[in-house]
Amino acid sequence: MAWNKHLLFALCLGLVFSSVKCLQVRTPAPAWSGTALVGDKFQPLSNEDFKGKWLVLFFYPLDFTFVCPTEIVSYSEAAKDELSKINTQVVGVSVDSKFTHLAFSKTARELGGLGGVDIPLVADITKEISRAYHVLDEIPGDDHEGVAMRGTFIIDPQGILRSINVNDEPLGRDVSETVRQVKALQYADANKGQGCPANWRPGDDSIVANPSDSKDFFTKWARK
Repeated sequence: MAWNKHLLFALCLGLVFSSVKCLQVRTPAPAWSGTALVGDKFQPLSNEDFKGKWLVLFFYPLDFTFVCPTEIVSYSEAAKDELSKINTQVVGVSVDSKFTHLAFSKTARELGGLGGVDIPLVADITKEISRAYHVLDEIPGDDHEGVAMRGTFIIDPQGILRSINVNDEPLGRDVSETVRQVKALQYADANKGQGCPANWRPGDDSIVANPSDSKDFFTKWARK
């Protein structure tokens, strides 16, 4: 009888996990919508607003913390500079309210605030967006239970996930790497059949993805 109970529990658990759809590159990004702080105003925002553009959607734990403002300001600067030149928008998301976003944005950088930013900050107070993107910490008793980890998602103009990266809470992101990835993905899309090798930057050689045509690349690469 006890064995049957364990078997039934295992079967139920299997059904639960089989129903959870994991995020995967090359598949559609989860749809989302919410209220965002844009400049000093609140406005509705959703994935539909970014059709036809590349989107960097990044999650961070909380306003008024420590690593978070350094990341948000760095993403804002990249959005205004390099990313704006390559049809790429940036949106930040946390589980804070829109009012907390506003207060955080208006707080001086010297005091740990943002001092104003040029990217929308979505208020995911229901935690639905963070959960949909599998970045919400739902580990019972964990120090960061209930907040989003540092997830970064690059979504192409067709709404397809092209890159997924999630850092633990203490590890801030290298925003220049996000910019590099967007540029590499755009290059690969424009040059079908070619791949971008490790540490690729615009202007570097790419690899033609077949055995014969890749020989020239590997000959140069081996001599470095």
